[in-house]
Amino acid sequence: MTQVAFHFNAPDKLQYATRLLRKASAQGAKVAVVGLPEDLLAIDVQLWTLTPQDFIAHALWPAEPQVWSASPVLLCETASQSHHREVLLNLGHSVPQGYAEFARVIEVVTVDDAERQAARSRWKHYSEQGLTIVRHDIAVHA
Repeated sequence: MTQVAFHFNAPDKLQYATRLLRKASAQGAKVAVVGLPEDLLAIDVQLWTLTPQDFIAHALWPAEPQVWSASPVLLCETASQSHHREVLLNLGHSVPQGYAEFARVIEVVTVDDAERQAARSRWKHYSEQGLTIVRHDIAVHA
């Protein structure tokens, strides 16, 4: 069964996502990141501008097949574009179609009211599916 974690109160969604990707990469996890095209492009830029020792191998959809298949982090508009099924990092406002195929789903939520409202809908959806949800309040750990 898919594990779901919500990370609330992120001051900057994309910077926090990059931090999560650094942590996941250090642990050897394979991650599919889904979201709006402009957010995926911004994450791509952030990942390319990390220091050489912090670099995270990644690919932005669509990429050459050999690059796509060799990348542990995949930036894609839909979960179905990813061949990874370990971790799904959702930066979008709706429940990603195909999320149940992943072992883990991570939702990042900022302090923005509209984003928090969308997160409540996603939380409700996951709860109705009988999934256990873990809540991480980033503000408590800041």
